[in-house]
Amino acid sequence: MTSHTSQSAERRARIEQMRQAERARERRIRIITISVSVAVVAGLVGFGGYVLSREQDKKEQQEALAAAPVGEEKTWDKLTQNHVDPKPVSYPMNPPVGGDHHRAWMDCNGNVYEEEIPKENAVHSLEHGAVWVTYNDKAPAEDVKKLAEKVSKTPYSLMSPVKDQAGAIMLSAWGKQVTVDGADDERVNQFFTKYVQGPQTPEPGAACTGGLAGMDQ
Repeated sequence: MTSHTSQSAERRARIEQMRQAERARERRIRIITISVSVAVVAGLVGFGGYVLSREQDKKEQQEALAAAPVGEEKTWDKLTQNHVDPKPVSYPMNPPVGGDHHRAWMDCNGNVYEEEIPKENAVHSLEHGAVWVTYNDKAPAEDVKKLAEKVSKTPYSLMSPVKDQAGAIMLSAWGKQVTVDGADDERVNQFFTKYVQGPQTPEPGAACTGGLAGMDQ
């Protein structure tokens, strides 16, 4: 009996040790699972915060860019908005930035025109909030190419040559104009950010499609 009792006690002790070991293993698994979950959640939260922070920084940079003055920008106020087609208009600035214009606008949904376009129709595009990029024969071909790529990706913009303009590369919006040094001039992005459908627009939200397709279309 004594031997049998001793063996039973040993079995119970081994069983209890096994149970303790199993409970310890389960605790370790729970700790590891919780730790991994916390790390994953913390990583997701951190990544989300990083993305939100980047978006906020980008928004603030765009707002600052839009609010900043464009260097050497010319401004004209009190521009007329009469439809005078088919009568040609004599503008006091070249390219024109506003004034009387034709009833039809030039398509300005990122349209790049390889030939000169009627100024009276382009002015109507400016009235709708478009930015008009123009260049003459002095503009480097590489700059023209870069600007064409930018315009083609930007709704409410258009581009065309104006051979008799004073500057090699000029940007115009309704009542606003600047001459830039090249496609990489910081004033290009600044002008686009500020004036594509900007506060100067007489008719914000008006169409930039459904007008004249241009001579090269």
